[in-house]
Amino acid sequence: MDGKQSLQPSLNSTYMPSDISCDEEHSEGENVGGDTSPLLSRQHGAGSLADRRPPEDSYNMVYFIFFLMGIGSLLPWNFFITAKQYWLYKLSNSSSPSGHEDTQNDIGDYFESYLAIASTVPSVLCLILNYLLVNRFSSRVRILVSLILIFLVFVVTTVLVKVDVSGCRMQFFGGTLVSVALVSGMSNIFSGSMFGISGHFPMRISQALISGQAMGGTLSAVSSIVALAVANDVTNSALVYFLIADIFTLFCIGMYLLLPKLDYSRYYMEMAATPVSESNSHNSTSNSVPPLKPILKKTWMLGCCVFYVFFISIMIFPAVSSGIQSMNKDPGNPWTTTYFVPLTSFLLYNIADFCGRQVTAWLQVPGPTSRMLPLLVCLRTILVPLFILCNYQPRYHLHNVFFAHDLFPVVFVCLLGVSNGYLGTLPMIYGPKVVPRELAEPAGVIMSFFLTLGLAAGSAFSVGLVYCI
Repeated sequence: MDGKQSLQPSLNSTYMPSDISCDEEHSEGENVGGDTSPLLSRQHGAGSLADRRPPEDSYNMVYFIFFLMGIGSLLPWNFFITAKQYWLYKLSNSSSPSGHEDTQNDIGDYFESYLAIASTVPSVLCLILNYLLVNRFSSRVRILVSLILIFLVFVVTTVLVKVDVSGCRMQFFGGTLVSVALVSGMSNIFSGSMFGISGHFPMRISQALISGQAMGGTLSAVSSIVALAVANDVTNSALVYFLIADIFTLFCIGMYLLLPKLDYSRYYMEMAATPVSESNSHNSTSNSVPPLKPILKKTWMLGCCVFYVFFISIMIFPAVSSGIQSMNKDPGNPWTTTYFVPLTSFLLYNIADFCGRQVTAWLQVPGPTSRMLPLLVCLRTILVPLFILCNYQPRYHLHNVFFAHDLFPVVFVCLLGVSNGYLGTLPMIYGPKVVPRELAEPAGVIMSFFLTLGLAAGSAFSVGLVYCI
């Protein structure tokens, strides 16, 4: 990276780029104690606002709101995929509330893969749309519209829990995929817009958003297990489950409306709205499409890392990992039947993912230009055969189970989650920081595009992977 557009340090970050000159370090030292944004350069005057000391994040409220927005951005997807028993019950021939009939059919075997494709392919298209509209509609409009649509879809999903669809299972299946596509598309517009906004803040705020996404998966897994434990049948369990999603989405809308009213967030939002320079070549009119070439020039390698991290993760989770059964399956033991998959696949993965993302708050190594980052990302490929050789069921082609103990999938899921959280978060928080300030929001959208593209490609490959097993 050149000297003028190198990654600038934040006092909230442990990463310090090596190419910052002594003069820049001296100018940073003159303002020690200020919560300076890594994208706010003192060389570009922004009037009295730039000279003002940034206010404190009182009670870490802004950090908490971005953390909450991170939860809300992935909670819809996680609520859909962790309600596996409910979907299998609805799509089976059973009309009994217990739903114990055999559901091993094409829909049951490949349901997670169908969900993944239905969610990620429209998400790619929505992120492209989000990039084209980033200067035409404010982030406030994009975020609120997406959250309201997500809420409406969840309300419809909640109502359908108690509706008998045994006579129109395929229509219900098609409607479910449409709902997943709409929710995922809106979630990606929401998360892409939030990533763009976070690029104007110090790095700790970006990390809060990404950590919140992992917590969204953890909360959905915990909610699923609690609903299974307290409800007397699968439909009551799903009703409690989706009602939680309805309430939480409304809470996200309220907290987002609060964000501009806080001094800390208002300072950085106003700074982001201040033109950097009249002669800046990257400055665009309010209705133009942001320039793609200068963004990709700085972020393409980081984007490729994000793509491959999530490509490997979604190929395994949940299509393969949720199909791994206990080696000691006993109909009378709820641990090996009811709770084995929710605990070892969904809950454990999301906790490990959350831990990996949280580590980036204190440790940001390797840096954005290090060759070690893509190398570590590529090493995750070894996880694919490790999961295949666990006790995935049903098996049609590969009949031998090499890792014939319940401890193996637990260890592999932990490795998958921690590596996804850490190696997926680093390039995401680096991306908006390596471009000029006025391109931070579209850069955040571009990084979200690489992430979703990886999810789309991985979900498509997961279908073939499940078939090969």
